Amino acid sequence: MATVLKLGTRKSLLAWAQSGWVAREVERLNPGVRVERVGIETQGDKILDVSLRQVEGKEFFVAELDHALGDHQVDFTVHSMKDLSLERPKQFILAANPRRENPRDVILFGPGVMEKLRAGRALRIGTSSPRRLENIPPFLEKSLPQLAPGGGRPKLEFLEIRGNVNTRLARVHEPEVSARQLDGVVLAFAGLIRLWADEEGRAELSKLLRGVRWMVLPLRENPTAPAQGALAVECRANDSKVREILARLHDPETERHVGSERAVLAEWGGGCHQKFGATSIGAAGIGDLFYIRGVKPDGGFIEKVDWHGKPESPEELEISPWNGSDWRSAQSAEILRPELAAADLSRPTFVSHWRAVPEEWVARLADSRIWVSGVSSWQRLAKMGLWIEGCGESLGFEHLAPMLDEEVLGLPAFSQWNVLTHEAAVKDWDGPRVIATYRVPSGYSEEAKASLAKATHVFWSSGSQFEKLREIAPKGAHHACGPGKTQERIKAAGIEPTLFPSVDEWRKWLS
Repeated sequence: MATVLKLGTRKSLLAWAQSGWVAREVERLNPGVRVERVGIETQGDKILDVSLRQVEGKEFFVAELDHALGDHQVDFTVHSMKDLSLERPKQFILAANPRRENPRDVILFGPGVMEKLRAGRALRIGTSSPRRLENIPPFLEKSLPQLAPGGGRPKLEFLEIRGNVNTRLARVHEPEVSARQLDGVVLAFAGLIRLWADEEGRAELSKLLRGVRWMVLPLRENPTAPAQGALAVECRANDSKVREILARLHDPETERHVGSERAVLAEWGGGCHQKFGATSIGAAGIGDLFYIRGVKPDGGFIEKVDWHGKPESPEELEISPWNGSDWRSAQSAEILRPELAAADLSRPTFVSHWRAVPEEWVARLADSRIWVSGVSSWQRLAKMGLWIEGCGESLGFEHLAPMLDEEVLGLPAFSQWNVLTHEAAVKDWDGPRVIATYRVPSGYSEEAKASLAKATHVFWSSGSQFEKLREIAPKGAHHACGPGKTQERIKAAGIEPTLFPSVDEWRKWLS
């Protein structure tokens, strides 16, 4: 006879979808166990006309679930972990943190956003989060296409918005004359992923995603609420049988990242009112990478990137750095015009560096789905008028690839993409259609070579740069780069470079 467990959950479309996933996982991992969901309406679901800034404590979304669990109406509950206070009732225990979904924020824009940008009209964007209001506006001003007459950064207007994911997203499809109309809404990527994985959620979401434009926000500039994307599965502390069943869902990596983020909350104060984001992720070759940005409770601004594999500061009394990114930017690029005519730009496109987009291609790429290597290239292309959906955050394409596979994005397999890059990097790619759109002159200036010849610390911006100039670098020089294809080429030459999440972090390390 099957063991039947009752799962308490909020009734919203997203809560029902994510609790459904948990129920299926519990049944899969525990043959002979059956889970029944019990929908419970919380205060947060009933009161939608009050700003989150006016709400005291996080129990706004969980008190009724706690009551049902404590009263034995249900056997366990599922929460979005970011909704939980740091101090939980002693009678409950966190039985599992299942595998976390992508913690990033996204902004989904309505079909008319490009027309408004070209007209120079302000975009109306909905969010109720003080954290998002602190970090997103300065990022968007530089990262939306600059299309207004006479140039200049886009105009932005942020409005308070509450409600479930589907009701918020529906507002980007309201007619222009409606008071409820929004040009964009800020949402958690994890929620969209979970809705898409649920049959009922996908049916609703597929209608709302028609015609929208995606923007997946990079974590350095827009770290998210601590524990965003993670679920908390709780049960009564004295219920050893249920604890044993639920423990099989637990993911230690998720627990580690979420623990780091909530430790910041413990130090600076929790609640929905904080104006800083704190997100920890894993990055191949670097380890756990921790982004913190925003305003602390004492009013001080913080922008910090830390990682467990961070090297100790160099001990040399006199440091002579050579930054390949600076010298690369100083070089002029030669456009490979014979390649331009044959390209099929209806495909999604990955741009390895902003210089890989010739000016005459900008108009042809206006309706393409474009992803780039990092924020710097994103913002250079936005200034040229292109819409960028997201980036690899300077952590290498291998870091970005799993995100592009998320089904909710509606992107084809990467073999169906274009990659725009420089001539020497074509050999680094296998699968997509790779188009060499430019070449960098083979020689670097004498000034660049002379500077490299006396360098104590070198940051290589590309594998081809390393191969051209490696013999000039002193034998005892310290080599560094970002993770990805550059790292692979340097390692192939028998050198183990120190990895940094960005050239900016390398600069800080040397200072």
